[in-house]
Amino acid sequence: MKIAVIGAGNMGGATALGLAAAFPDARITVTDKFAATLEKFAARGLQTSLDNVATASEAEIVVVAIKPWLAQGVFQQIRGALAGKILVSFVAGVPAAELRGWLAGSGLAALYAVIPNLAIEYRESMTFIHEISGTPETLRTVQMLFDAVGRSAVVDERRLNAGMMLASCGTAFALRYVRAASEGGVELGLYPHEAIAAALQTVKGAAVLIEQRGTHPEAEIDRVTTPGGITIKGLNAMEEAGFTAAVIAGLKAWTPKG
Repeated sequence: MKIAVIGAGNMGGATALGLAAAFPDARITVTDKFAATLEKFAARGLQTSLDNVATASEAEIVVVAIKPWLAQGVFQQIRGALAGKILVSFVAGVPAAELRGWLAGSGLAALYAVIPNLAIEYRESMTFIHEISGTPETLRTVQMLFDAVGRSAVVDERRLNAGMMLASCGTAFALRYVRAASEGGVELGLYPHEAIAAALQTVKGAAVLIEQRGTHPEAEIDRVTTPGGITIKGLNAMEEAGFTAAVIAGLKAWTPKG
């Protein structure tokens, strides 16, 4: 399997490293404008290149992981090298119709808009996949890739945007909770390293609890709270300060164009 990752920035670089760990026999090539950026990938055994077109032409699957304002130029640059290939776009906020228009006449075998998150480097991403064009076989290939580096869900375009806010931007939102909880722990008397470790393990443990028991979060909250107890006092204080409303407002803060 030959995979090109166009763009060695945060998400592209994390994806290249995650895929390399999941598929050690694959030939994965990552590109960037600057040779210095690529050094750490070469040191990890990945192929590197400064040439997007040559890299795309040699791949079976092309992953484009660049900033939205660079997208049209990069797609126009590589479109002549995409015939017969599966193209995976990580470009956030660009409607499927616009992507299809940029790539019209390129001869692509399949086109997917995909939103992973940074945990893909450690094979723990929650990845949302929207099929713009393709076949059952190409969709299975794309799902296989992203299931190997976490979990994936196939969604329509509207839910792709929701998934981006919940699972990609959501990484920052979850870590902001960890930061807030650790700061509270310090105020209560823990050392900073103790508070961060405790907050992280608690979030990890809560996630495993839900996964293993297959329950709704509120059911597990009920198991922790007791009438007149400490936990319910804390929950009510958080809600009085707007906790749930603030989380939902953050998720709804971006509205897609179109």
